[in-house]
Amino acid sequence: MRKWVVVLSLLAMAAVAGAICWGWCVSVAYNAPLSLDTISSGSSQSSNALFTFAVTADMRSYTGPGQYDTARYFRGSVDAIAALGSTAFIISPGDLDPPSNALWTITRTLGISYTWYPGVGNHELPGAGYEEHLGDNVEWMNSYDYGTVHPGPTGCPTTTYSFDYLNAHFVMLNEYCDVGGDDVTDGDIPDHLYNWLVTDLNSTSQDYIFVFGHEPAYPQPDADNGRVRHLDDSLNAHPAHRDRFWALLRQHGVTAYICGHTHNYSAVRINGMWQLDAGHARGLGDTGARSTFIVIHVEDRMVRFDVYRDDAAGGPYSLMHTGYLVAPETIYLPVVMSQ
Repeated sequence: MRKWVVVLSLLAMAAVAGAICWGWCVSVAYNAPLSLDTISSGSSQSSNALFTFAVTADMRSYTGPGQYDTARYFRGSVDAIAALGSTAFIISPGDLDPPSNALWTITRTLGISYTWYPGVGNHELPGAGYEEHLGDNVEWMNSYDYGTVHPGPTGCPTTTYSFDYLNAHFVMLNEYCDVGGDDVTDGDIPDHLYNWLVTDLNSTSQDYIFVFGHEPAYPQPDADNGRVRHLDDSLNAHPAHRDRFWALLRQHGVTAYICGHTHNYSAVRINGMWQLDAGHARGLGDTGARSTFIVIHVEDRMVRFDVYRDDAAGGPYSLMHTGYLVAPETIYLPVVMSQ
């Protein structure tokens, strides 16, 4: 047996439709899954990762005890995350209602002390999602114990927050916040929230920065089937604020902006900035696109993301896409050839 080493230089290539970057990513073509092996075939845990975290979004209404406590709904994604091995935490950028049920599903599988960082989506707003009494979801989000975090601005000091974990800085934005409260915009980065973010980003010196918010800055079709939702009513409904926000992220070298809202998975690089849309983790709660979760491995010099999607029928999750948010210029891939 002879061993060969293939050196793959990651050259900056032309963007697809001005948005999707193939330069710093070693990613599976969106129409060709990297692997159809199920989770049970092995872990995706990176042996070199300092830590790994998971992202789930938009699992609303298909969580908690009772009829949806099966692998065909949100529980299936949490079971799959557990099967991958140790993750530091799950972070969820909105549409969790009722959030108490989402927390129940997470801790039932991953343990009562497992760390979850939730964010506000449009369906957490009063009257916009499942709640026994008007305002229950926002009240729950304000009473939740987020651990040691830096508080957000007046209006949303609890539902907007940031924290550090090892060599990374994390920011969760409540995009429905303004000086008047947690639930007073239609999804925007107004001056009040923007100015807080400027101060927060100026104060960090971490190697990597991840910013989360519910709505995409640039809505995209689903990477596998092309479904389109919320094309004109996301952060792009306020283009001047969106553009200012995007320029700020780029100025501070943010590793990725991670969102939900559309229920469609996508990964695009726009004007030098990555946007990951985590799609939905509702299982059969939304059959228009595959249920999805993202696992992100943070290393000293690389940040890799792995995207797992179900079989579109409530079945097991498979590794469908992988790529690099940050990578050195050269990656060495060992290839074993036999004679």
